[in-house]
Amino acid sequence: MTCCSLAPRYLMLLLGVLLAGGVILAINQPTSVAHEQGEKVLRHVVMFQFKESSSEADIQGVVDAFRGLPAKISEISDFEYGVNNSPEGLNDGLTHCFLVSFRSEEDRAKYLPHPAHKAFVEVLKPHLEKVTVIDYWAAE
Repeated sequence: MTCCSLAPRYLMLLLGVLLAGGVILAINQPTSVAHEQGEKVLRHVVMFQFKESSSEADIQGVVDAFRGLPAKISEISDFEYGVNNSPEGLNDGLTHCFLVSFRSEEDRAKYLPHPAHKAFVEVLKPHLEKVTVIDYWAAE
């Protein structure tokens, strides 16, 4: 075989790999299915400032506990979190932001007293300096 006869095969293989990669990327994007379908989404925004006495391991334990809630509470329709990196300096000490989404106020009402949520709060309490919570219905 000549290099010219192999080129189309390699091109097809490369195209297949790129398409498969695109599908994987699309599957892993943190999007809300309900919001994409035009349904209303109830957002529950939670921002924490941790105590200075809390270690990085303590804080990671809180983050991991919060990240585990979607697997334990079926009413959570979407979840994401991140650490502040704004250059504006307007975070007022809040460093960690969590966005929990629900399809209804009833789902949020089941989430708040849920035993898994209460257990998470117990993990959080010894390390919490300040918290801000805002809930809103997402608008496009």
